[in-house]
Amino acid sequence: MTALIRMRLTGFVQTGRAAAPLLAALVVLSVLYGGGQAQAGEAYGVSAAVLFVVLAWQTKVLLDVEPDVQRRLGRVAVGGATREIAAGLAAALLAGLPLILVAMVLPWVVNGVTTPGPGDPSLATGIALGLWAHLLLLLPAVTLGALASRAVTVQAARGLTVLVAGIVFTIVFGLKSFPAPWLAPPVMATARDTVGGAHLPTLTVTTLWGIAWTAVFVIVYGRMRLDRA
Repeated sequence: MTALIRMRLTGFVQTGRAAAPLLAALVVLSVLYGGGQAQAGEAYGVSAAVLFVVLAWQTKVLLDVEPDVQRRLGRVAVGGATREIAAGLAAALLAGLPLILVAMVLPWVVNGVTTPGPGDPSLATGIALGLWAHLLLLLPAVTLGALASRAVTVQAARGLTVLVAGIVFTIVFGLKSFPAPWLAPPVMATARDTVGGAHLPTLTVTTLWGIAWTAVFVIVYGRMRLDRA
């Protein structure tokens, strides 16, 4: 399975498809941080919400690189469809880590973080919240991108529709006024939770929410992939 993960990541990078999501992340985050300074936690929370879109798109691109025949051969090589599906998700998770690193470093390069004042959360707290937010949202971003991949949707237009609809629903369902926000991943909630410092009960609820949503839709993705096997 490790070899299949490595092969997918190598194909993603060597075909040049990794450049577009990386460039998009650099441009979007540079514009975001260029708008003015903010407390570290707040800046990173918004950054994580924005990066969610890029990570979902990157996952779709990565999983779409592999031809259908090669994917079937990979399934045979690793000993089953479940392991092949897991290898794809693992490759997408690993591919997202460099973008998270960029998002964590970039605000210091463009001077987008302000020094905490009296009563503000410490810089260390803000950085810790930022890392938590980015890593948490990586999980549902990869899941959404996988659901939009060609292996599930078959047609490129249908996959794009799933990706865009998922992003729109995530934003709309994430509004405080929406009666059932748990239907979407906690993207907007995560951005809100990073403002004002760490509140452990709130962070715990949001973390469990993100993990539970991811688990449910990873199962959905797995069942859809198996049905199309």
